[in-house]
Amino acid sequence: MPALKVMYAIVNISGKQFKAEKGSKLCVPKLSLEEGKKIVLDDVLMVHDGKSTNFGSPKVAGAKVTATVIDHGRERKILVYKKKRRKGYARKNGHRQWYTNLEVQNIQIAKAKPAAKPAAKPAAKPAAKPAAKPKKEDK
Repeated sequence: MPALKVMYAIVNISGKQFKAEKGSKLCVPKLSLEEGKKIVLDDVLMVHDGKSTNFGSPKVAGAKVTATVIDHGRERKILVYKKKRRKGYARKNGHRQWYTNLEVQNIQIAKAKPAAKPAAKPAAKPAAKPAAKPKKEDK
């Protein structure tokens, strides 16, 4: 059975890289956008369109990923426990990180423009060599 040809992009969001496919959902660090708003992600590092792969240096020129904010939330609590033995020192701390869920709507790639042929240049005359300077005679 042949492999499915799926278009996907690697996108940089808040310093982290995510693989975005059309219709996929991404859980990214909190973005200050309202629910239902659209966001255009133009920091695309790589695009694969099913046939070829384009790598950016560092970004792919003209590539954009459009996504919609689904909701915001907080992740599971992570417990941090510090203790020093025999000293009676123990600290328990918790942390819940905020996140934003995005749904990828579309991936756009800029169409490659055909290379324009340079105009024919008229043949330039070779530059004449400057005349040799006369040598100074010692007196």
